[in-house]
Amino acid sequence: MYLNCKTYFSFRYGTFGTEELVKQAAETGASSLAITNINNTCDAWDFYEFCIQQQIKPILGTEVRNGDLFCYILLAMDLSGFEEINRFLSLHLQQDIPFPQRPQLSNRVWIIYPFGKHSPAGLLYNELIGVQPSEITRLYGINVNAYAGKFVVRHPVSFQDKTHFNLHRLLRAIDKNVVLSKQQPEHTGAISECFVLPAQLFQAFRAYPAIITNTLQVIDSCDVQLEFNTDKNKKQFTAGKEDDRILLEKLTLDGLQYRYGNNREAAERVRKELKIINDLDFSAYFLITWDVIRYAQSRGFFYVGRGSGANSIVAYCLQITDVDPIELDLYFERFLNPYRASPPDFDIDFSWKDRDEVIDYVFKRYGKDHVALLGMYSTFQRSAIIRELSKVFGLPKNETDSIIERSDSNLHADAYQKYILHYGKLMENFPNHLSIHPGGMLISEAPIYTYTAVELPPKGFTTTHIDMFVAEKLGLHKLDILAQRGLGHIKEGIQLVRQNKGVSIDIHNVEKFKKDKQVAGQIRNADTIGCFYIESPGMRQVLKKLCCDDYLTLVAASSIIRPGVAQSGMMRQFIYRFHNPDKFEYLHPKMKELLEETYGVMVYQEDVIKVAHHFAGLDMGEADILRRAMSGKYRSRNQFIRIREQFFANCKTYGYTDDLAKEVWRQIESFGGYSFSKAHSASFAVESYQSLFLKTYYPMEFMVAVINNFGGFYITELYFHELKRTGANVLAPCINEGHYLTSIKGRDVYVGLIHIQGMEEKMALQILEERGRHGSYVHLSDFIERTSVALEQLNILIRTGALRFTGKNKKELLWEANFLQKKNKQHVPARASMFLEQPVEFKLPQLNQHPLDDALDEIELLGFPLCDVWELADTDTSAFLASSNLPDHLNKTVQLVGYFITTKEVRTVKHEIMYFGTFLDKQGNWLDTIHFPDALRQYPLQGKGFYILKGKCVEEFGVYSVEVSYSRKIGLRKRESST
Repeated sequence: MYLNCKTYFSFRYGTFGTEELVKQAAETGASSLAITNINNTCDAWDFYEFCIQQQIKPILGTEVRNGDLFCYILLAMDLSGFEEINRFLSLHLQQDIPFPQRPQLSNRVWIIYPFGKHSPAGLLYNELIGVQPSEITRLYGINVNAYAGKFVVRHPVSFQDKTHFNLHRLLRAIDKNVVLSKQQPEHTGAISECFVLPAQLFQAFRAYPAIITNTLQVIDSCDVQLEFNTDKNKKQFTAGKEDDRILLEKLTLDGLQYRYGNNREAAERVRKELKIINDLDFSAYFLITWDVIRYAQSRGFFYVGRGSGANSIVAYCLQITDVDPIELDLYFERFLNPYRASPPDFDIDFSWKDRDEVIDYVFKRYGKDHVALLGMYSTFQRSAIIRELSKVFGLPKNETDSIIERSDSNLHADAYQKYILHYGKLMENFPNHLSIHPGGMLISEAPIYTYTAVELPPKGFTTTHIDMFVAEKLGLHKLDILAQRGLGHIKEGIQLVRQNKGVSIDIHNVEKFKKDKQVAGQIRNADTIGCFYIESPGMRQVLKKLCCDDYLTLVAASSIIRPGVAQSGMMRQFIYRFHNPDKFEYLHPKMKELLEETYGVMVYQEDVIKVAHHFAGLDMGEADILRRAMSGKYRSRNQFIRIREQFFANCKTYGYTDDLAKEVWRQIESFGGYSFSKAHSASFAVESYQSLFLKTYYPMEFMVAVINNFGGFYITELYFHELKRTGANVLAPCINEGHYLTSIKGRDVYVGLIHIQGMEEKMALQILEERGRHGSYVHLSDFIERTSVALEQLNILIRTGALRFTGKNKKELLWEANFLQKKNKQHVPARASMFLEQPVEFKLPQLNQHPLDDALDEIELLGFPLCDVWELADTDTSAFLASSNLPDHLNKTVQLVGYFITTKEVRTVKHEIMYFGTFLDKQGNWLDTIHFPDALRQYPLQGKGFYILKGKCVEEFGVYSVEVSYSRKIGLRKRESST
């Protein structure tokens, strides 16, 4: 009877959770149920599973709408019908064209129109008319018996009760971006769209038993069958499974010789892995990944294969990863084993500039009917909920901001705040709209439409309606094609070194980098700005505390910096034990046996599996579920609770004390959502070494590459500061010498035009294109004539110093530019001057340009000055201590002056805010500060600028910081004289 049910995946319309809908249907007495979310099939398979669990027959379909206009319901008779529905939705969603009034679909799909839209006389076999209980009176006068087979019961179900109907109205107002008082009737559903008992529906249609009979026949005809948790990825790379096995073996043995030579241990492990891969039917999966890597290599793209895939020696031999699993004692079973409760996946990072081309290759290589990006859902969370509901209620922005800043317990000042609190709680975690998974791609054997509809977001690649959890349940294993800026740093750095120094670098010779003493010194001194993953203030402190100068320690450092380890206190324990291996006791002899490499501290996800399996006796499948739950990749809360109970029960059986079991569990739980696999950390460390090598030997080119890829922990200003420290001569933008991006020639570096705030990209590129065609600009008039530059853009260029080639200062140029532009109001198309005429000479009074004026212009237009920033501080810096002198003042009160870089906000045990600050001192060195809540309240940091800082000098593992008790922001130096 329930052929038109929606969940909250009818975005900003339905209010049922998927499982909640099915459970309420079961309580109502439903024996069958149809999911018909508006223009999507997002949760169809979750719905399918929940129905099976409740012994309800699932019917899969969709409700088709053009805006607010309800068009029809589509119901799948079988899996091919569901595929047809998905294709139909996808076609119209991708092309953004209205749905037709009468779709042309096969007899495997039921089409149910609203009552009154079409005459039953002209309908095809699979076309029906849905009649709501409220519409029964409209049947009078119609010869229903003559067309009995064309009418079915349609009772929409969209929300639970009156309260949720009100929530539905709020969601619709949010969707329409209107205040509630302006909401129109057509924007919302009817208040009656709740479950009613089947007996009530039978009673309502008692005068038309043929309609009930026909409805039941439609329900009987729908039978979608699909087996979960079976491999549905592309099954073959070559002509067949055996050919895949042979090719994978050949490629791996070739790679084995390249990676290891005649190494017996490696050869034995290769044979073992190849057997498991073949037995579990993963040969094609490895070959497809290898094929993607081969394409990337042919295009000169840099990449990093990471994640659990780096546990595989086969992946190492295929050059999918550069992590040696034997060197790091990485076990293959972490990636692939018969006990794994979930399929593995490869994570491959490409430069942000190259990733889209790699994705495009996968679509073209394996076919658009079989490839899609993986979808995910943006959900409503507290701040967004308050903002949206405040708009619906018509509250002003300042009141909205005030509500967001206060806790929920204080939201009772007036009725609107009560409404926001009440309905906001109901809305929390509702899906808001379809989004794109950061990198997941699906390559299916059957057409992707068999499982999901797809849309075409602005990125230009089709994206599934299902998310990673549903895909995994179905048996579709994602391939992660990810983007990061760090690889862009490396790729462009190598190109700049080749251009500027004439040197070619083999960046994949990581073993050489690991043994390089200068690179080791760079890590030990935490001189890592711009280097992937190891440049943040926290990471630099960890490197110093560990005196890190080798690969294995860097791998560990990449993991212990993660919040799970750090916040549990285990990061400090690791560092202490690292320096004092004989001055601590393991929790238990078994923990020493399992975690001796990491001094008894769980650092990696593999440690969770080892402890759960070998210490607490969970089987490998349960241990893997626990690991996934701790990394946020498992969503069955009930299963997690069961495993936790099993953990403690097993510990009791083994005779462990309650305190021991609780402490081990605490350490496991502290990983929640933040732990790395060891292979993941090792992959990051490889990329860190590649960056470090470039920074050590080619620091100027490397830092220009970092600047041009706009990626890193810090703002652009700091990277230019770091560039100046390498000895580079950093120059203002120049229209004759510079480029759109920052460029280097010898030691001279020209800031790119892209950094000029207010500079239009089209104008900047036009200037450079004209220069390329007809040569450098000769003088101001020549520049204006050839570019037809607008006055505002011209003034910006002059103020940044981009026209200094003229030999005139900014004030002179600004005066002349404004005169010439007024004289030539009618701009002509950009062209080269026919004759190199001498420019008009202006007789002007002496217009002096003060260096401070230049700095202020640069701060306004570039965001930072090009001079030594300390020349601008309005204080005598010699009166303050330098950070390099802190070791001589341990536990003493010190006073320094710092240039603000960044802060990290943390919450104390009392939920108060405190900061860890990062400044540059007067010598350009790092100054780390701690701002406890009391001091922060009294002396808040006020953004970018210079600060006098006073406090106690403290030390931890050789790293010095200042516990700030007083701070004061100071201004910029005033001009000594003006003309």
